[in-house]
Amino acid sequence: MRLYSTNLKAPEVSFQEALITGLAPDSGLYMPKDLPSFSKEDIDSLKDEPYPEVAYRVLSKVLEGEVDDGSLKIIAYDAYNYDVPLEEIDEHTYIMRLDRGPTASFKDFAARMMARLMQYYLSKENKSLTILTATSGDTGSAVADAFYGLDNIRVIVLFPTDEVSGRQRKQMTTLNDNITAISIDGKFDDCQAMVKQAFSDKDLKHLNLSSANSINIGRLIPQSIYYIYAYSKLRDYPEEIIYSVPSGNFGNMMGCVLAKNMGLPVKKIIASVNENDEVPAFLNTGDYEKIVPSKNCLSNAMNVGHPSNLARLIAIYGGVMDEKGNISKEADMDKLRNDVYSSSVTDEQTKTTIREIYEKYNILIEPHGAVGIKGLFEFREMTGDNTLAITLETADPAKFPEHVKAQTGVEPELPESLKRIESKDEFMDYLGTDYAAFKKYLQAKLV
Repeated sequence: MRLYSTNLKAPEVSFQEALITGLAPDSGLYMPKDLPSFSKEDIDSLKDEPYPEVAYRVLSKVLEGEVDDGSLKIIAYDAYNYDVPLEEIDEHTYIMRLDRGPTASFKDFAARMMARLMQYYLSKENKSLTILTATSGDTGSAVADAFYGLDNIRVIVLFPTDEVSGRQRKQMTTLNDNITAISIDGKFDDCQAMVKQAFSDKDLKHLNLSSANSINIGRLIPQSIYYIYAYSKLRDYPEEIIYSVPSGNFGNMMGCVLAKNMGLPVKKIIASVNENDEVPAFLNTGDYEKIVPSKNCLSNAMNVGHPSNLARLIAIYGGVMDEKGNISKEADMDKLRNDVYSSSVTDEQTKTTIREIYEKYNILIEPHGAVGIKGLFEFREMTGDNTLAITLETADPAKFPEHVKAQTGVEPELPESLKRIESKDEFMDYLGTDYAAFKKYLQAKLV
């Protein structure tokens, strides 16, 4: 596999190089030049297989020649030792529950595979690395858990002080050891901007920094797997399917785009966002304007005013967008609009959806999943399209007990993974949004 930078000003690299470095030297995001195609026979062969076997078979095609076959199979079965339920709402609609991993978040799928692949490459070369990541909610906890205890990898997580739930915070701050959590007095976009600046800072090159955010292609490739898995369980190739994906930094949605580009018959991708509606506005008008500062909504992990992965989406459709959101070459907007529909869901609509799904179907969902379901229902009302659709539940409702109980009267049951952190001590540092102070912190911390 060869990968190029979305800014088109950096040399092509291997998957290993892209995974370990995270961001391209020209501040662009790495994208694969070519992806394998999955045939009817490939997809049919997955129908009766468990998730780790599907992951192994998909990755063995995508990463052919990058990881030896025996190691890849061990990695896949070790990373995915939990269920991936497909819960029926009605004959046309399913919820894919991506909330059964060790941190009760869909981010476990990418973080656990990424950690094991990084460890695989680093161990072969006896090297060490520092993972620097920004989080708007679940990324930090999933990354911290996935990398916790690894001898040759340190993790520093930045999160906005006022925009993560208490349980999300504790999943990052109760580990310690090789995990450092920093509470930032600002927004997610501030955290992300400081992380990106650190990667391109020549003074910090010696620190061997890399990313576990969705700016790293190692996050997106594992996220393409569950779209293929769900399709193989519910459809017969070449039947079409619709996916509704709650979207913030658009990494999860890009996993679906990659799966579609590998031959999955995806009729429509619905990128449902909260009140940070810069992407729906862009698709409607063709003009892109960041939201600064981003709006604070119930679906906090989606409080993103400038999604990094929009540059990748535009690249897939033939355009060029830099890391600041400037478009120097327009994408094929007609084709993009044909494939992707983006809907903005208000907090009030989110609350109503949580309540209605419980009252009508006796199913508990949390704010991010509610945004995904509402976006799908809106699309159906607008188009009358009842193609089988899968909407994603990206976190366990117990991570947002106040919002869920307020709408349903039900206190979500804590999964074991969350019970364990309730009484643990927290360890964190505090910083503002000044990059110079953050740089000094890194230079002192990583000696």
